[in-house]
Amino acid sequence: MTTLEKNEPLNMPQPHFKEGLLLFILAAINFTHIMDFVIVAPLNPFLKNAFHITTREFGFLVASYTLSAGVSGFLAFFWVDKFDRRAVLLSLYMGFILGNVLCALAPTFSMLITARIVAGAFGGVMGAVIMSVVGDVIPPERRGKATGIVMSAFAAASVIGIPLGLIFAEKYDWHAPFIFLSCISVVVFGLMYFKLPSLKLHLKNAIVENPIQMLSSIFSNGNVRWALLFTILVMLAGFTVVPYISDYMVFNVGLPKEDLRYIYLFGGIATVASGPIVGRLADKFGKQKIYAIVATCSIAPILLITHLPVLSKPLIFLASTSFFIFFGGRFVPAMAIMTGCIEPRNRGKFMSINSSTQQLANALATSIAGFIIYNTSTGQLVGFGTVGVLASVLTLASIFIAYRVKQVS
Repeated sequence: MTTLEKNEPLNMPQPHFKEGLLLFILAAINFTHIMDFVIVAPLNPFLKNAFHITTREFGFLVASYTLSAGVSGFLAFFWVDKFDRRAVLLSLYMGFILGNVLCALAPTFSMLITARIVAGAFGGVMGAVIMSVVGDVIPPERRGKATGIVMSAFAAASVIGIPLGLIFAEKYDWHAPFIFLSCISVVVFGLMYFKLPSLKLHLKNAIVENPIQMLSSIFSNGNVRWALLFTILVMLAGFTVVPYISDYMVFNVGLPKEDLRYIYLFGGIATVASGPIVGRLADKFGKQKIYAIVATCSIAPILLITHLPVLSKPLIFLASTSFFIFFGGRFVPAMAIMTGCIEPRNRGKFMSINSSTQQLANALATSIAGFIIYNTSTGQLVGFGTVGVLASVLTLASIFIAYRVKQVS
């Protein structure tokens, strides 16, 4: 068994062990950058206590990352397809590590926002490059399964990263999770440097265009416009809810802060098991069909978790786990739909624009929810149920739009 040389371009079909190694590396990168994005939401109660901020100010903290990622994703559109994807990933990952170190050292709320902007500028683009690699080297008949493997990093971040981060936050303070993530990221960077192969397949049929032509070629494509609208709806339907779950569980449902980790642990374990299954079903029965089924099934958990009264812990964990199964599950066919909606030579550019759209939609979702939700004098959240209804309506709209996105590669 051999490994790919660093300068050997991938060319399908690949031996399965090489494909497996590549997917493992991509999943490891995805794990760290997703953990960086999602860790802030569970730290909501800790950050509020540390900085004495409101729910709206917390929403601005979350939005600062996604706005930065959205802007950098748009800028990446102009250069991401011009280089070996290995070099791009290594460069972005160094900036990502810097952003997390700054988060770990931030002494004030304003400095933390600045650090989140830096982390978002690099981390947001990485997701686009990762999915571009999957689209480049994995054939359509296995792309759903491969997407499920790479996207299972979201579940792994929930199972391993968030519970450990919360334990460190409880034992030390809110800085500790970012120190932990920085250390993991250094290890992943070493794995990337020594084992990630050269990824130049997308350069084979590359066409030199000026920036205006590049934008025009993307946005004149009706299929791309439907895909971007689909992206916006998927993000709005999810991230109006997710950033505020931990706060709602603590102040409305009565879950102790030290038990927040179990929400993400149980939800993550369930999603690790269900994600690859959803991916295989998407390959077998069609990505749009499976997305429609999983998204429809997600509506009941969305409404449930945003209307929970005070409950016993087992019932809380049952409700939250069902939410994460379907919330995470619908992203697998959704990402497979988006990676296959455009030809390979433009995939990197499209995924950069798509990543930018995702992040800007996330920022919009967090901001919308932040304006709807407010805290009472006792800390309880008011308006979360309204956000749940809005997310459910947006989910139904996303199902309709999913069928408008055609698969071309």
